[in-house]
Amino acid sequence: MAESNRVIRPLSPHLQVYRPQLTSITSILTRITGNGLIVGTMLFVWWLAAAAAGPEQFATANSVVTSWFGDLVLFLSLWAVAYHYLAGLRHLIWDSGHGLDIPTAEKLGWGVVIGSVVLTVLVVIVI
Repeated sequence: MAESNRVIRPLSPHLQVYRPQLTSITSILTRITGNGLIVGTMLFVWWLAAAAAGPEQFATANSVVTSWFGDLVLFLSLWAVAYHYLAGLRHLIWDSGHGLDIPTAEKLGWGVVIGSVVLTVLVVIVI
């Protein structure tokens, strides 16, 4: 009897139908950067621990950290720190009750994306 009374409901929006919004993409990127910072932190902690462990261990860790892979991980970690920081500021603005309308939320999203790239480039230039 339950089967005969079952209502046919639409499925969740498919990716072909759903148009991603900037706020949803920046929210997903905030989570990705937060988790990605773990990788950079583990690399940095390994480098510090190897420095304390001895010259052989440090040589191995230093060769990884200064390789193209280490440079890439550290560069992406730098961008992730800037992005995560700016996204946190955006959430503080939202938590205060400001910027919740769609045009302002879009501007804040673009500010986070562009600002994180600008901050990363500035830090790389300075360092």
